Amino acid sequence: MLRTASLLALLALPAFVGAQPKDTKKDADATPARDARFGKPKDYNGYFPWTPPRDLKEWEARREFVRRQLLVSQGLWPLPEKTPLHPTIHGKIEREGYTVEKVFFASLPGHYVTGNLYRPTGKTGKLPAVLCPHGHWANGRLYENGDAGIKRDIKTGAEQTEEGARYPLQARCAQLARMGCVVFFYDMIGYADSKQIGHREGFFDTEAELRLQNFMGLQTWNSIRALDFLTSLPEVDAKRVGVTGASGGGTQTFVLCSVDDRPAVQVPAVMVSTSMQGGCVCENSSLLRVNTGNIELAGLWAPRPLAMIGADDWTKEIETKGYPELKALYRLYGKDENVLAKAYTQFPHNYNQVSREFMYAAMNKHLKLGFAEPIKEQAFEPVAPKQLSVYDDQHPLPKDASGIEETRKWMTEQSEKHLQALLPKEDAGKQKFRDVVGGALKAMVADELPAGSQVEEVIPSHLVRKDDTLIRRDYVLSRKGAGERVRAVGLCRKQFDGRVVVWVHPDGPGPGSLWNGMELVPEAKEVLDSGAAIFAVETFRTGAGSKVDRPGNVMTIGTNKFAGYTFGYNRSLMADRVHDILTAISFVKNHGETKSVHLAGFGKAGPWAITARALAGDAVGKTVVDVNRFKFEGIKSMDDENLLPGALRYGGLPSFAALIAPHPLMVYNAEGAGSGEFPLAMYGENGAAVRRDEAITPVEAVRWLLK
Repeated sequence: MLRTASLLALLALPAFVGAQPKDTKKDADATPARDARFGKPKDYNGYFPWTPPRDLKEWEARREFVRRQLLVSQGLWPLPEKTPLHPTIHGKIEREGYTVEKVFFASLPGHYVTGNLYRPTGKTGKLPAVLCPHGHWANGRLYENGDAGIKRDIKTGAEQTEEGARYPLQARCAQLARMGCVVFFYDMIGYADSKQIGHREGFFDTEAELRLQNFMGLQTWNSIRALDFLTSLPEVDAKRVGVTGASGGGTQTFVLCSVDDRPAVQVPAVMVSTSMQGGCVCENSSLLRVNTGNIELAGLWAPRPLAMIGADDWTKEIETKGYPELKALYRLYGKDENVLAKAYTQFPHNYNQVSREFMYAAMNKHLKLGFAEPIKEQAFEPVAPKQLSVYDDQHPLPKDASGIEETRKWMTEQSEKHLQALLPKEDAGKQKFRDVVGGALKAMVADELPAGSQVEEVIPSHLVRKDDTLIRRDYVLSRKGAGERVRAVGLCRKQFDGRVVVWVHPDGPGPGSLWNGMELVPEAKEVLDSGAAIFAVETFRTGAGSKVDRPGNVMTIGTNKFAGYTFGYNRSLMADRVHDILTAISFVKNHGETKSVHLAGFGKAGPWAITARALAGDAVGKTVVDVNRFKFEGIKSMDDENLLPGALRYGGLPSFAALIAPHPLMVYNAEGAGSGEFPLAMYGENGAAVRRDEAITPVEAVRWLLK
């Protein structure tokens, strides 16, 4: 896999042999168990407050990072090929002021999106349009409320007409069409006529995680293609398109608008909040909400019009938690009038007439429909659900309709095609490779090399030993405010020359890493005797931290055991370890006595070191890594400590190694780990900077590093 790569970053791990500090409260606070990451992992039922940025420069950088993270999490970075839709529109049904038609088209070869197209009658010229995803109502687009529900909704004032109470999803489409909008109301996967793949089926295995193939990503892709279909209609004004949906449809609304700039206004109902983030697999994916949440995701849309609706559910506090922060963001653009929120807390989770009329006002204003307000929903003649079904004897499900296996095969082919297209053939191609793969890796790790000001000593370092042969100092680091306890050990001789090797080992700084009994291991002695220092970092759950219990990787929510419920909110274990290595590199790089930083990774810690080095930019000079014959293709369990969602999607360790170019790199013990075509291409004529040596020993590797 790493055919020419030199991937070892000088990894320094904390040592606990020799003179030890006395037991103090500070020492107790430094124990691994005090690391906040050993607590209960976040899940979608957590609390997700958001602090608005101080200025637009800060926000634009953050916006780019989060938007890329969203796309990567959905398997949509870069976007797949947009294949022909081949839409079928048939079965026109006449109603007063509008028509209803049946639609299906291929969002990708063999996978069909189904829905109904509402068109106003008696209108000419280019018309505004509204895209309508639905949520988890029974049978989705074909939902029909029962008699008891109708009576309740009319009695409480949620609905004013029997037809609106019985068919609330039809009601908004009919009203918008009568207001002059072309409306496309489409199915979530597994609902109504979309039955090729069952809802909550087909993306639960390890390979799906490694390739970032997930249910939510397919649904987001369907929304993008639904927007393609709607804007392709000759009567539609592509500059006046709105999107609105409720519950799961609210998630689809703000996610679509966060990754696609074409709509003009969005109205997500009963979904944007600092509380519950979405409970279905169609609203979750690995990486999606690590260090972010629905408020910030909705804010990616700024400064374009955003109107949010709440109810007596997890969104009931939107007016006081979330909306003020978004208002502050919009104010930076001078567009604070473009964001609005209203919580109708007298009603439970819904998209009832009261909420719909709030939405009509937003669409009227921002799509320039020209109606006097307030806008009251008109009575309409519903269409029986059976008549709305898109498939019939004359228009059956196409013969090429595929299931989950064919769909995932297409996804894999697309990602591999994109990856091969990134193989650099010239300098411009190298930068594109860095932008795409490097950008994806930042999302997979949910991190990048921090500035020195972002790293703190949570407990002041203290001298443990100082004599004629060795100086040792112990450290406890964290990213500011993160509550981490990353222990590290610094070792040097009196004649320290300013070179520092960051030392990464699966045993941390303990026995077997830096020490063999009371003696330094030969490779550590080699470093110190040369005049360089070692900074040995104890990455998360290594060394002493390996003995601390933690919850399993994959959470079960309801009946669904799905990795996205865990890795959608928390870094994977490997990502946490990479995070800690980056913390150590930044700390060492910004230390006043450091002249140069190198990186070394040993044993099974080698892949962590490669991955961290790929994100370290110019902060590290030479790198040497024991690949340990590791390759991501060999991961078969969600509980594997090296599971990194998306790793195979972006080429695994060979791609990560290629990102290290042009800095000197050596890898060893890499036999069988895969092709090195990416490192070869990225290093190009500077091939001398990268070396692979299967027979090298750790001592010889360190000697190469120190030359």
